[in-house]
Amino acid sequence: MPESPRYLDPRTLNKIASLELRARTVVEGFLSGLHRSPYHGFSVEFAEHREYAPGDELRHLDWKVFGRTDRFYVKQYEEETNLKAVLAVDTSRSMDYRSDPAGMTKRDYAATVAASLAYLILHQRDAAGLVLFDREVSEELPSHSNPSHLHTMLSALEDAERRPSTDIGRILHDLAERLPRRGLVILLSDLLDDPQRTLTGLRHLRHREHEVILFHVLDPHETSFPFDSLTLFEGLEVAPPLLADPRALRQAYLAEMESFLSTVREGCLANRVDYVPLKTDQPLDVALATYLATRAARRVRA
Repeated sequence: MPESPRYLDPRTLNKIASLELRARTVVEGFLSGLHRSPYHGFSVEFAEHREYAPGDELRHLDWKVFGRTDRFYVKQYEEETNLKAVLAVDTSRSMDYRSDPAGMTKRDYAATVAASLAYLILHQRDAAGLVLFDREVSEELPSHSNPSHLHTMLSALEDAERRPSTDIGRILHDLAERLPRRGLVILLSDLLDDPQRTLTGLRHLRHREHEVILFHVLDPHETSFPFDSLTLFEGLEVAPPLLADPRALRQAYLAEMESFLSTVREGCLANRVDYVPLKTDQPLDVALATYLATRAARRVRA
């Protein structure tokens, strides 16, 4: 993987006020380093057969299926299949945290990842929709493939309200029931909620035959806990402020964080959900391209 240009470092990228320009910068940055689209493989999950119709090329007939059914079916390849993706973005107050004043909040990082993926999806003429949530769904944009839909999605991401808390599990159950057909659900969140309820919601989506990708967005200080002097910790959601010596908390905190991350990773693996950890100091093009290239390689091996 080539080194990311310096302008794609989150601290520098954060200076670009326009979310659309930021997304285009990210996408063009990692596309330029690859010989083929790293997005290849997202639609392959939904390749299928359809019944032969006059005018279809005979070379696409599936003779094995004909042998089993005595009916003519045509192989429908991924580029012919319209993917419908829904980007579900957590907008609760915990997403406003950032340890680096010059860097991105988790909210800005997640919004930029979501915008970049929306840009890619629509560029491929697939359909993308958006769900913004906290304890409730605050905004929902149905999936469309019209390129102009990108501006609507980005405006919603930029104007999203800050709400105090989140209920990820309930939101995922709601999405599983309301999404009309199987598709691709891309969740972007710090997951600071009950992990078992979240995993149950992910399991519900998978039961409804949706493919799910979880981008777990965390600030690097949340996983390293580098504080070493008396600190006032303020809960951005429901936890009250706590004045404490972090050196007395570090070991227990890191053990709890590792347990939390392990539960999420193992739960995603068990439910066949793609788990993609992201830290807000990672260059966005490298983070996305690494995952998409890994995904494409996995599809080839399969």
